[in-house]
Amino acid sequence: MAKDPRVVDDESHDEQGASPKELLFAACRSNNTDLLTEVLSQFPTSDAEDTPTDSKDSEEKKESDATTDEKKESEENKKEEDEDTTPLSRFLNESRDSLGRTALHVAAKYGNPEILDMLLDQEGLEVDPESLMEGDTPLHVAAQYTSEDSEAGGYLIHLLVDAGADPRIKNKGLQKPIDLVDPSCSEIRTYLQEAETEIEQEARQEAAQRAFDADIARQTKHGGDIIIDDLDEAGSGPASDSE
Repeated sequence: MAKDPRVVDDESHDEQGASPKELLFAACRSNNTDLLTEVLSQFPTSDAEDTPTDSKDSEEKKESDATTDEKKESEENKKEEDEDTTPLSRFLNESRDSLGRTALHVAAKYGNPEILDMLLDQEGLEVDPESLMEGDTPLHVAAQYTSEDSEAGGYLIHLLVDAGADPRIKNKGLQKPIDLVDPSCSEIRTYLQEAETEIEQEARQEAAQRAFDADIARQTKHGGDIIIDDLDEAGSGPASDSE
């Protein structure tokens, strides 16, 4: 079976001649922030330089053939798709080691908060990727690290949750991150419970707001006809009475 090109061997490599993927995971394992900075600097943070110089004329010709509504819809959809996608974010999100883990997983596995923090600062980074074998998110891995170092593990968990990691996600063993926290770490468990509750509350509020907005939109759409009908009935009533 052909080897997945996204996957690199989880071994030490000499920096000279090593690929960006190999250097990425070496930095994550060794907490080498200088090496990670070097790797990240190799990738542009936007697709601007990939755009041909004559693309403007081509785009203008395409736009002239489309209607205004179609053009707006296409631009909005493209903006949503490309908003968080850059060569760097694609590299970080798609790179996997031999165990199917991303850079975030490895940084959390080795208890390296500096590396984790640097990675989380990258725009477009997926904070809840699942490892290919266990289905763990980086938050699961950070929770497991509390058994080795409760203080460092707790810090890793805070970094991930603050960056938007979802503590409700279950791995292939149907375990949430809180289930993997060392039993003695009561404060960390409480923190994850509170984070779950907060996310669920926000989700309910957003759902309620969407339902409210949809209801208002329906009323606005049909309100004119209703008001006109009511006015017609109100106007015809007095006239018939006067006759």
